[in-house]
Amino acid sequence: MREFEPRIIAFLCRWCSYTAADLAGTTRQQYPENIRIIPLMCTGAVDPIYVMKALMDGADGVLIGGCHPGDCHYQSGNYKARRRIAIVKVVLKQMGFGEDRVWLRWISASEGKLFAETVTAMVDSLKALGPNPMKKLWYS
Repeated sequence: MREFEPRIIAFLCRWCSYTAADLAGTTRQQYPENIRIIPLMCTGAVDPIYVMKALMDGADGVLIGGCHPGDCHYQSGNYKARRRIAIVKVVLKQMGFGEDRVWLRWISASEGKLFAETVTAMVDSLKALGPNPMKKLWYS
């Protein structure tokens, strides 16, 4: 039997975290291929529905990556994202869903190595948690 490989959907800020992912690739940083990146202009544009939909559709985890607080290209987008993701985690906990499946990380454009380390840590964490329970409902 094959080992479980988690699927991760990543919503990344175009100005910071997406550029860090690009830097990780161009500097040949090694990280798992389990991630599918969706670039956004700002993490402030991450609607909680996007996160919930990704999990409901069977993603094992969701990573939201943005600029460090105070460094947002749009001034307050990362603060908005932080408030929204805090609410998403409360809702997930109330639904009996693991709030550990949603990560919010601040990764600047020059932190390609941190991006690679974050993805690796998230994959390891999700392997320990096991598959998303919603997969059984959709794929059985």
